[in-house]
Amino acid sequence: MNKRRIIAVLIAFVLTIAATAMWSASTIHREGDPDAIVLEDSGAEAGTADQPKKKGGNKVVKVLVAPFKAFGRLFGGDDTNKVHRMTEKDAERFESAGITRIEDARNQPVKRDTSLTSAKEHLEAGREYLVEGRYNEAISELSLAASIDPKLTEAHNLLGVAYDKKGFGDRARDSFERAVKMDEDADTLNNLGFSLYQNGNYRAAVDRLKRAAKLAPADERILNNLGLAYCRLGKIDEAYKAFARATGPLTGNLNTAKMLERFGREDDAIRYYEAARQIDPNNTMALRRLADLYQRVGRATESESARAALAMAQNNGPNNTGK
Repeated sequence: MNKRRIIAVLIAFVLTIAATAMWSASTIHREGDPDAIVLEDSGAEAGTADQPKKKGGNKVVKVLVAPFKAFGRLFGGDDTNKVHRMTEKDAERFESAGITRIEDARNQPVKRDTSLTSAKEHLEAGREYLVEGRYNEAISELSLAASIDPKLTEAHNLLGVAYDKKGFGDRARDSFERAVKMDEDADTLNNLGFSLYQNGNYRAAVDRLKRAAKLAPADERILNNLGLAYCRLGKIDEAYKAFARATGPLTGNLNTAKMLERFGREDDAIRYYEAARQIDPNNTMALRRLADLYQRVGRATESESARAALAMAQNNGPNNTGK
C-alpha cells in the first residue's frame, strides 16, 4: 500500500469520526468575545457595529469539509486562491506603504481592481471584502481609502472592524479612535467602547458606550455592550438596566444572571433567574438554570421544585427558552 493510499485511508477515518461528533462541533472554537457570545446565545446583539457575519462560519461544515481539502492537497489540488493568514508585519505594510504594497513569499498578492482611484471607491471595495469575510483584502482597500482621504471617517471605522476580526486589538482601537476624533457618531463610539472593553479598560469603555447610548438610546447592541462593561466593573444593577433597555426585562434578567453565573456568583444569579421566572413562569432557560444552581448551592428542595416546573413547562409544549 503506497503512501498516498495510507494517507487517504487515514483521512477517511478522520471524516468518519468527525461525522459522529457533529453535535458538538457547532459549539467549540467560537470566534468573538466570550461575554458577547453569552448574550448572542439569547438572541441579543452585542459586539462591534457594522460587523458582518463571516461566510462559511458554520463549524460543522468546517469540520466536514477539512478532510476533503486535505484530499485536494494530497492529489495536487490547486490551493493558490486561499486567503493566507496575515501577520502584524503584513498589517504594518498596509498602513505604511500608502497605495503601494510590499510583497514577499509569505504573503500572496491581493488581486485589486487597478481602475479604482478615489478613496470612496476603495472604501466600497473594502466594505464588500469585509462582508465576504476576506479581511486581508478589506484591510488593504480600507487602508488605501484612509491613505487617500485621511478624513474619511467610515474608512477608519471599518478598518478597525477588519483589524478586530483579524485579532489585532491595538490596531483596531487606534482606527476607532481616529474615526471618533473626526465624527462622534453612535457606531464609532460603540466600536471604540467595545474595543476598550475587550482590552480590559472598562471605565473608559463605559464612558464611550454611555455617549453612544445618548446618541442612539434604543440601539440594542450599544446597550448590551454597556451592560457587559458595567458587569465587569461590578455594577450589576446598572448592567441590568442596560440589558433591560436593550431587550426588555425578561431577557435583561436572563442576561444579567448568565453573566453573574460566569463570575461564580451563584446566589446573585439565582436572584435574577427568579426575577425572570416571575415574568415568565414557564421560561425553560430560567427553570433549567435554577434547578442546577439550587443544587449547586445545597438547596435541594428548591432544586427539585424548579425541575418539576421545568418538566411541566416542557410537557405543555414549546415555550420561550431565552427571551
